[in-house]
Amino acid sequence: MTGTDTTTTTASTAQKLTLVTMTMMVIGSMVGAGVFSLPRRFAQETGVYGALIAWGIAGAGMLMLAFVFQTLALRKPELDAGVYAYAKAGFGEYLGFFSAFGYWASACVGNVTYWVLIMSTVGTIWPAMGDGDTLLAVTVSTVGIWLFFYLIQRGVKDAAALNRIVTVAKVVPIIVFVLIALFLLDPKVFADNLSGPADYGSLFEQVKGTMLVTVFVFLGVEGASVYSRHAKRRQDVGRATILGFLGVFAIFASVTIVSYGILPSSEIAELRQPSMGGVLEAAVGTWGKVFVSVGLIVSVLGAYLAWTLMAAEVLFVAAADDDMPRFLRRTKRGDVPFNALLLTSILIQLVLVVTYFSEDAFNFALDLTSALTLIPFLLAAAYALKLALTRETYVEQPQGRGRELTIGALAVAYTIFLLFAAGLKFVLVSLIIYAPATLLFIKARREQGRRLFSGPELVILAVSIVGAVVGVVALAAGWISI
Repeated sequence: MTGTDTTTTTASTAQKLTLVTMTMMVIGSMVGAGVFSLPRRFAQETGVYGALIAWGIAGAGMLMLAFVFQTLALRKPELDAGVYAYAKAGFGEYLGFFSAFGYWASACVGNVTYWVLIMSTVGTIWPAMGDGDTLLAVTVSTVGIWLFFYLIQRGVKDAAALNRIVTVAKVVPIIVFVLIALFLLDPKVFADNLSGPADYGSLFEQVKGTMLVTVFVFLGVEGASVYSRHAKRRQDVGRATILGFLGVFAIFASVTIVSYGILPSSEIAELRQPSMGGVLEAAVGTWGKVFVSVGLIVSVLGAYLAWTLMAAEVLFVAAADDDMPRFLRRTKRGDVPFNALLLTSILIQLVLVVTYFSEDAFNFALDLTSALTLIPFLLAAAYALKLALTRETYVEQPQGRGRELTIGALAVAYTIFLLFAAGLKFVLVSLIIYAPATLLFIKARREQGRRLFSGPELVILAVSIVGAVVGVVALAAGWISI
């Protein structure tokens, strides 16, 4: 829908979201491509024991992050677009910019996994689609990207309402999968999968190998925080975060564990993605694969909608705060950050083209999404810890400081461990994306007639450029590959 351009969005025009709608947005953004890939990704790395430990670590760590977003939503109600705003308030404009850009870029790369997985699913009946990385698959996905752009630019209200409907529709087949797999679970197969094949390596290495996929499937736990400016009641932001997380955690862990009772882990590890369909096919026949495939397409399209909304929202709020160029704050009637949405769709398109040349399009996009998100998550957790240490906001509201200090420290430790688990490869590839983004920061500073960089900001800039150069050299020399 076309309309008159504006440069601001007021509370009176914003679509106000209820607790139920915001919880559905959290669930909708988390339940996407990742859950359908869990059986194979885990079976490639570990058996039942390792999976249980991995979900224990991921669940506890992500719960701490969920509590961080809940705490910050209450203690800093004036901050919108959560992840970005918290990094800026705690550590300055340049790191705030990096957080906004990194979160936005991770959302765009994550959206590419959705198209790859949809095309891979269709590829089971239309071989020309391959594993979602053929020229035809890229072409069809491109059409999908711009159809969604057209839908969303018609208005946030319509898109958010559609997301709530789709969220309900896509969770049902996943729950059905868990119930069927649990009913048909073979105790002998499950017992044989407890430790898994001997070539998995140490239990620590097994758990470490699953960490990026757990980050990926939990992306969206901060969804209510990102969209906080639309909340009808501020306290609903934290409630939606916790409710959405707990529900999705139970689903993800269940999908992973019950799969080990259907097939040997070595066979699950060789399944075509979406591997959840292969597991159900082995349990009940061809209809199971078809059932999961239909559920996947509904689920992934819903998640794509939610993530595109959140990505554009982050760019818009950053621009409204003068941390991104002014053209990104322009909106269309219906509260749509049109230019931010357009730039989001363009980056999704570019990354989709890159996957055509990747050795494993789905896993590359999945792991890169997780790696890009870790810096924004780390900065948000560190800000919550900083508030507790400095007692900012605790003079007026002293209750809960000890608990929130512990939560912040655990969340920081967890995200640092995730950076270690990601490995140098994805850290370097992330910096290749982060470093050029500084051009947007420079443009924003010039529009305001301000000094481009302070002393500390120059240090951060130098580190990001050096890392990006090393990453480019490593790719060119073949030391790392995509």
